[in-house]
Amino acid sequence: MKPDHSPQVSPDARNRRELVQHARPPDWRNPSPAEKYHLAVVGAGPGGIAGARAAAALGAKVALIERDLIGGDRLNVGCVPSKAIIRTARLYADMRDAVDLGGVRPSDTDVVFSMVMERMRRIQGRLSQADSASRLSEAGIDVYFGEARFSGAERLTVAGEVLRFGKALIATGARASTPSIPGLAEAGYLTNESVFNLTECPRRLLVIGGGPLGCELAQAFCRFGARVIIAQDDPMFLPKEERDAAQILSEALARDGVEIHLNTKVVAVRKEATQKLVDLECDGDRFSIAVDEILAGIGRTPNVENMNLEVAGVRYDTEAGVYVDDYLRTSNRRIYAAGDVCLEYKFTHAAVASARIAVKNALFLGRRRLSALTIPWCTYTDPEIAHVGMYVREAREKLIPVSTFTILMHDVDRAVTDGEDEGFVKLHVRQGSDQILGATVVARHAGEMINGLSLAISSGIGLRTVARVIHTYPTQAEAIKMAADAYRRTRLTPLLRSLCRRWLAW
Repeated sequence: MKPDHSPQVSPDARNRRELVQHARPPDWRNPSPAEKYHLAVVGAGPGGIAGARAAAALGAKVALIERDLIGGDRLNVGCVPSKAIIRTARLYADMRDAVDLGGVRPSDTDVVFSMVMERMRRIQGRLSQADSASRLSEAGIDVYFGEARFSGAERLTVAGEVLRFGKALIATGARASTPSIPGLAEAGYLTNESVFNLTECPRRLLVIGGGPLGCELAQAFCRFGARVIIAQDDPMFLPKEERDAAQILSEALARDGVEIHLNTKVVAVRKEATQKLVDLECDGDRFSIAVDEILAGIGRTPNVENMNLEVAGVRYDTEAGVYVDDYLRTSNRRIYAAGDVCLEYKFTHAAVASARIAVKNALFLGRRRLSALTIPWCTYTDPEIAHVGMYVREAREKLIPVSTFTILMHDVDRAVTDGEDEGFVKLHVRQGSDQILGATVVARHAGEMINGLSLAISSGIGLRTVARVIHTYPTQAEAIKMAADAYRRTRLTPLLRSLCRRWLAW
């Protein structure tokens, strides 16, 4: 596949204008503050929007404050733009492999990177409409743009106005962490917030960190024609995932052409002419590589600065974020927090779920606990890795006996006919029962498949019930039914089999 390295025009201005018109209208005027708000929400990302909408729908007077663009990371620099380019990268991979699906020989698979980014911005503009400033205002929410700073335990200021509140919700999210590598800042590097501003595909890309975000973008840019190297200081690839899941993804990335260097630390960076020279160290050996761009994907830092949290009596840490209890309440009993600013799991769906819990607890004397949530997650590579619930190692640490049922995707009819038979479905149950403790799915559509298992775990639905459910055929999700059938067969004990034979003989 030939990458497009010719000079590119800037990303489509019209689509950018549409995004800004919805996410921060240039002619927007902040409303006059109410005498007192039931709820003041700081941060208009997914969590803040969900919390504000939920409170307003129940009759609360709500103020929503955003310092940048409505939509937060999800819309502007996270899920939406990354999944847009991942989809296009998958299309190029499908065209590359089209001959394996019936002898189709693609005549033109050259990557036009400017069109990739134009589509991404078009999607951002379209999706920005749903939670635009005007629509939020129509929902009864007072939308303010500006820096929010607490000026007391029950008030904050924004754009020179004082907002008094009964309860507040901090939902300011997180940002890309800054790596402390000598010379990196001077040479320049990309994060998930700036990588989507590229106007041409880099010929050589170094990804620092082999986490989910790093793997997703590494594979996408490799499919666009870049030579991609992942440098990870951990000796294990995706150390938090099941080992066989990580191995499958590692092999898939290698087939795409991604080089993975484990136990490798970036020790220095320097710029030389138009390229960047990176010094790497592995097991005491030091070597250098030349790249055009560097993408730092080593984690997220909660946004807790410049809000005067000390004045409000809110305890926080610059690395851990805002401290909350299991009810998402901070050290100030009037102020709650939700999403990336306080959670270990920094996912959009976790932010939304936690914000709804916080609003119910804050305004309606709720006692819902964060620890009661069942939170799935997915790494959107190809194949995807999705997980929910416990891993086996976690169950063993809690002395819970586990039985595991595994179905390989190459035994699933639809996966075979789709040419997507790489991966597996693995269900962990409490030994001696049908209680599902956790599940891992590795498949091209694992993120879609994990939702049914999340429902089962959160609703207390056991494998016996899953086995009785009729699934449409043929689908890749049938792998879950097959795993449930495997469990059901274990219930056919020798005694039961003997009784059945006697009954039939009689």
